[in-house]
Amino acid sequence: MKISQLLNKDSIIANLKAHDKKGVIDELATVISKTTKASAKEIATVLMEREQLGSTGIGGGIAIPHGKLDLVTSIIVGFGLSREGVEYDSLDEKPVHIFFLLLTPENSTGGHLKVLAQISKLLKMEPFKKGLTAAQSVDDIYDIIMEQDEDF
Repeated sequence: MKISQLLNKDSIIANLKAHDKKGVIDELATVISKTTKASAKEIATVLMEREQLGSTGIGGGIAIPHGKLDLVTSIIVGFGLSREGVEYDSLDEKPVHIFFLLLTPENSTGGHLKVLAQISKLLKMEPFKKGLTAAQSVDDIYDIIMEQDEDF
């Protein structure tokens, strides 16, 4: 499953304003809510509940907040970029700049794991990460993700 099939340009934030985990989750949930039946509050609640189990800040300036929600009918991917970095309880205790959000249907079994693996694989490529952090607009971010995703 390709990220390019799941990511809507309207689900990308090129310059997150939030300075903490809750703020980032709320900001991302707001844009994602425009592409689904779920409200921003419902999305944020699911994502914060997942964070209670352990931070989705995986280190290297990356976080992949994710959760399951019954109002979602297919896998949804969102993206946010923080220029300054956000304290996110990351595994390496460093600020997070790159956020890939993943929302899946409640009954989804393996699909979300494949998407998580795909995102992780992409983010292990340093040129891809550098391209994202240097991107200046939603269009730049979208193009970088689409171009790299085609190569997989």
